[in-house]
Amino acid sequence: MILRPAFLLAGILVAAAAHSPPVVAQPGATQPGATQAGATPPGTIPGVDAPVAFQGARIIPISGPEIEDGVLVVEGGAIVAVGRRGEVQVPAGARTVDVTGKVIMPGLVDTHSHIGGGDGGDATAALHPSVRILDALDARNDGIKKARSGGVTTVNVMPGSGHLMSGQTAYLKLREGRTIYDLLLCADVQQEICGGMKMANGTNPRRDPPFPGTRARAAAMVRSHFVRAQEYRDRVAAADADTSLEPPARDLELEALVEVLEGRRIVHFHTHRHDDILTVLRLAREFGFRVVLQHVSDAWLVADEIAAAPEVVGSSIIIIDAPGGKLEAVNVSFESGGALERAGQRVVGFHTDDGITDSRFFLRSAALAVRAGMSRDFALRAMTLAGAEMMDLEDRVGSLEPGKDADFLVLSGDPLSVYTRVEETWIEGIRVFDLSDPVHRGYAVGGFNLLRDSGAHHHHGWEDHR
Repeated sequence: MILRPAFLLAGILVAAAAHSPPVVAQPGATQPGATQAGATPPGTIPGVDAPVAFQGARIIPISGPEIEDGVLVVEGGAIVAVGRRGEVQVPAGARTVDVTGKVIMPGLVDTHSHIGGGDGGDATAALHPSVRILDALDARNDGIKKARSGGVTTVNVMPGSGHLMSGQTAYLKLREGRTIYDLLLCADVQQEICGGMKMANGTNPRRDPPFPGTRARAAAMVRSHFVRAQEYRDRVAAADADTSLEPPARDLELEALVEVLEGRRIVHFHTHRHDDILTVLRLAREFGFRVVLQHVSDAWLVADEIAAAPEVVGSSIIIIDAPGGKLEAVNVSFESGGALERAGQRVVGFHTDDGITDSRFFLRSAALAVRAGMSRDFALRAMTLAGAEMMDLEDRVGSLEPGKDADFLVLSGDPLSVYTRVEETWIEGIRVFDLSDPVHRGYAVGGFNLLRDSGAHHHHGWEDHR
């Protein structure tokens, strides 16, 4: 995790959200965002399974070219159709919403966040693969509401990065929920894999024993743990094949690592310096696990090596717009995204590391990357579909296609403009953020006594704040 403030653009965007003039309807015209005569505002109606057609917006589906004067039809929490007006058949009896002048794009996918008030491992060991962040998450945490105001709909919530292995992450949909079960993207927390595995190298996990004091010792400790997991996996398999053999005693830590070895649980690896990145690539190659490189401040220095590594599912970049922070990130550059794109890495995404940077201003990541050389289409994909691929969720989220979840945003303008506001956030056909609602607006622009329990995440996750 980078410990850097992110005030510059944040202040600009808050000011834009708070002070931009309202859209004024022309005489005789339907005001953008208003429902047509006889229609009821979706998101406030009972029976959300009825079809709803959003008409007139510029639609950015991600999976194809942008669509002017588009139509998006949703029903039963899923996308039914998307295309140009006149080319999409709107179901009979569908409620219609005029979004002329607006932009609709998929909900944003944040591959690395700490919202929800969770924590992870403690100081008893440097590796805690059995720890589950879902056991510490608060589904009613104000940080979740704040993230929705920034258009974030799907998120990978992590334990901290103060350990070589901080534990199991949780993939969440930021639905309105009473409990964590309402947000999880798995149905059975005891039997299913509900997230990835958080690992880290570099400065964060280096300290007094039982933690490693050097980078080389850190890598050696990780190798030892994976070798134990390989042996455990082989003993379990042998006992399954030969009932005369005694199976090993159940080991929750090694079970989780076997899921990593088998490719069923993706490793999300906090890494900054170019030499640390190469260490991650060696570990992934040695043990055959799938890995998402998180932060990768020096990605632009080793872009070719990253792009050539088949174990790398993707690279997720944090965009920091203010100076300061840890020394190992001194070479951080907005150009990393463009460098990876030019090197041929297909899956490049962004993340907030919230509260290191603020979920409300996540869209700026794409804008700053484009300014530094990434293509527009690649940057918008990085905010959406690429992130979904880093969590094996691309069949459900990340693009506007029939059959996928109806997770989308209604924007006041182009997503790369500093003046653009997230006006509405929809998850599975239900509106979960509405800028025109005074309570919701507070989470977008701030105010007294708001965000009471969404405090800044501490990157070690267990130490006192000192």
